[in-house]
Amino acid sequence: MDKLSNNKIAFISTSIPYVNSNPHLGHAMEFVMADIITRYKRLSNTDTFFVSGTDDNALKNVQSAEKEGVPVAEFVRKHSERFKYLTSILSISNDYFIETSVDRRHMLGAQKLWKQAQKDIYKKKYKGLYCVGCEEFKIEKELIDGKCSEHPDSMPEVIEEENYFFRLSEYQKQLYDIINTDKIEIIPQSRKNETLRFIERGLEDFSISRSVERAHGWGIQVPKDDSQMQYVWFDALSNYINALGYASESDEFKKYWTNASEIIHIIGKGILRFHTIYWPAMLLSAGIRLPTKIVVHGYLTIDGTKMSKSVGNVIDPKDLVNEYGTDALRYYLARHINPFEDSDFTMWKFKEAYNANLANGIGNLTARIMKLAEMNLDKPINLKEEFSHEEVFKEFKNLFESFQINKVADLVWEYIGNLDKYIQEKKPFSIIKEDKEEGIEIIKNAINKLYLIARMLEPILPETSEKIKNAVMENKMPEPLFARK
Repeated sequence: MDKLSNNKIAFISTSIPYVNSNPHLGHAMEFVMADIITRYKRLSNTDTFFVSGTDDNALKNVQSAEKEGVPVAEFVRKHSERFKYLTSILSISNDYFIETSVDRRHMLGAQKLWKQAQKDIYKKKYKGLYCVGCEEFKIEKELIDGKCSEHPDSMPEVIEEENYFFRLSEYQKQLYDIINTDKIEIIPQSRKNETLRFIERGLEDFSISRSVERAHGWGIQVPKDDSQMQYVWFDALSNYINALGYASESDEFKKYWTNASEIIHIIGKGILRFHTIYWPAMLLSAGIRLPTKIVVHGYLTIDGTKMSKSVGNVIDPKDLVNEYGTDALRYYLARHINPFEDSDFTMWKFKEAYNANLANGIGNLTARIMKLAEMNLDKPINLKEEFSHEEVFKEFKNLFESFQINKVADLVWEYIGNLDKYIQEKKPFSIIKEDKEEGIEIIKNAINKLYLIARMLEPILPETSEKIKNAVMENKMPEPLFARK
């Protein structure tokens, strides 16, 4: 079946997580969300470059390595590999995986960005409260009982030193206009409003370096100043353009950033201001085009409680994949997790959804239809080229374009339910005994509907989609798609 032709070019990224600990279910959620959007874009014939990676240069990585008593480089590489492995077992279709401590293009690009923004960079002595968890200086009014709302388990450190600062205050009006007019569209609206309120309170210049001593010598050096290392956000945010070869003005950078139809960042709500305020200001200073969309998801809780190693409720997504399979986890994260708000994950809900909608749902339906096909058809049917013309695809497209992934999945399962009802009402297994021609037409129609569902599943459940399409093409039953648990 054909793709919907549009000849557009898109860049899509996840944020890059710290590697101070192992990946958890929240990381899997963001990887899968970005991948589903990417696969939809490609299905729509959009030439798409998808990047993910790890933020290796954070101070929290250094501190975690010291606690384990291992060299920082060794610690970072070990954990970065675990994130890379997670993208592999989740069938994430990224074109590039950037590791900021070893990627030469990133090092060169971070230093080039610094030089390009030099007019807005100055050095001064500073004393402030520093949250290691956020890798950010905090002001008193941002704290609750003296603690960071994102990291209430530890008090911010009082830091006094001479650092480089970026003149964020110079961009206050320009940033407000950019956000307010949706030149950068922030999704959902509530996060746009949050960003505008933050700007309205007044933007203050922010620190973009730290001393070599406080950085423990780890990170990317400030150009022409060997006493300072780049502050993690100035370094980390540049990964998006560096993955494309910004330092050398590569063809990929020109195609997928400078000339792209869309530039989409997928991020968590905890790093909103860095991506909607700091990052655009840095790009404006350096004369680089801005992203077009920033999609902001919420957090995952486990059984109603925030994920925490101390509580012992951190779920390793690798364990779920090993037990239930890649597409089972992708399905749950796509359909049962709100793409914009906080959502709760429980094992009993996961298992219930797996059995009801995968094993007894699409799995059982596919087996029934393909058994009928195998028993009654001599060869594969001629599939109707309907995908881009079906009324369903218009709704499918509209939901995807507004990033409502859970509603896309609901739509697909509505069609799965309708096809199941069609089989039950038409009873081809009985009719074919009385009127073979009519029975075969019902079977062929069911196969066409199943194939359309498989096409709709391509972004969400790529492995399952491929198995169904192959079964239809070969006119035979596939191996069970999902074993009941």
